Amino acid sequence: MFGLTKKDGMLLLVVAALTMLAPFILNPFPEGSAMAQFNAGYPDLMQRFVIFGIFAIGFNILFGLTGYLSFGHAAFLGVGSYAAIWMMKLLTMNVIPAIIISVLIAGVFSLLVGWISLRRSGIYFSILTLAFAQMSYSLAYSVLTPITGGETGLQPKYTDPRVLDAELPVGQMPRANLFGLEMNTNYQLSMGDWVFTFNAGYYIAAIVMLLAFYLSIRIFRSPFGMMLRAIKSNQQRLNYTGLNSKPYTLAAFVISGMYAGLAGGLLVAMDTQVGAERMFWTASGEVVLMTILGGAGTLIGPVLGAGFIKYMENIVSKINESVLEQWFAFMPDGMTDFFVAMVYPFVGKGWHLTLGLLFMMVVIFLPGGLVQGGQKIAGLFKKRQQSKDTPKGKTEPAE
Repeated sequence: MFGLTKKDGMLLLVVAALTMLAPFILNPFPEGSAMAQFNAGYPDLMQRFVIFGIFAIGFNILFGLTGYLSFGHAAFLGVGSYAAIWMMKLLTMNVIPAIIISVLIAGVFSLLVGWISLRRSGIYFSILTLAFAQMSYSLAYSVLTPITGGETGLQPKYTDPRVLDAELPVGQMPRANLFGLEMNTNYQLSMGDWVFTFNAGYYIAAIVMLLAFYLSIRIFRSPFGMMLRAIKSNQQRLNYTGLNSKPYTLAAFVISGMYAGLAGGLLVAMDTQVGAERMFWTASGEVVLMTILGGAGTLIGPVLGAGFIKYMENIVSKINESVLEQWFAFMPDGMTDFFVAMVYPFVGKGWHLTLGLLFMMVVIFLPGGLVQGGQKIAGLFKKRQQSKDTPKGKTEPAE
């Protein structure tokens, strides 16, 4: 199917099903219930799930396949965002040209950064990419203020030229659209106590994510992907065979940067506001966490890691003391205060502490990330099923 093996085709179908049914899957609790705050099926968060999934998929092509750890990928996310916003200001609010230019500009910039940074490997490569990202952030924040908007950032205005769009009425805010379909267009479906929101922008970003995921599968299974794995396994031995690994690592770096630019362009398409904070070093560190947490070198791992971290950031961070007091209200007053005091440091503003502890546990006990955890659980069920199918006192003959 689409040039994929049966196993990869099934994985693509599963990811497509989960993505298309996300408004139902992410809203398991009825509106108004005590557990409704754990629902994540609202448009802004679902868009972030798939967009940062694209960002992590691209980073995984570099880090997961070649082993080169970049600490500066947020630079390509930011460059893609700025390219997209200028396309919307100068040409059209249609998201297609903005997304295309974000990928192209990020690709050119990553070619420059990669050509310089890949002269070194290991920690020196990582520091070089971090330096480029911080230089890009500083330039966007202060030096290039006429182009980037500096601290306040950029957003479309009705006074922008936009040569392909009709002139807007005075004061009307321009809106991102796809041939007239605005990104914030919503349709709500009520089923009993449940309300499901279907957002046009989310489904457009989800389709792009599925295409990016399909392309990553083809890269992983291609001879090019095998060469990248060889580089990760032993680059020095590969060089001894007479093969030059530099063009392959540079190609992987550029592809990864273009994925980041695509994510940056989609962020602008969903929310037409761009700031320099997207290029800060913490954004680069976040994509590293996403990839390692989900499972570096796996196909679906980065997507799972991105969804997990964005869920923690947007849902767990909203749990405050009043919510905890409601949870433990059934206990005596002294016990309620005790449990609230014990749990509160790990939620709300302390969600980073919870994420850090979970990340430590994954690195120590599940080096393969969430994907390895799922494989272990599946293995346990498989062993139980085999033990049930095998009669007592009998064993399977060895082959």
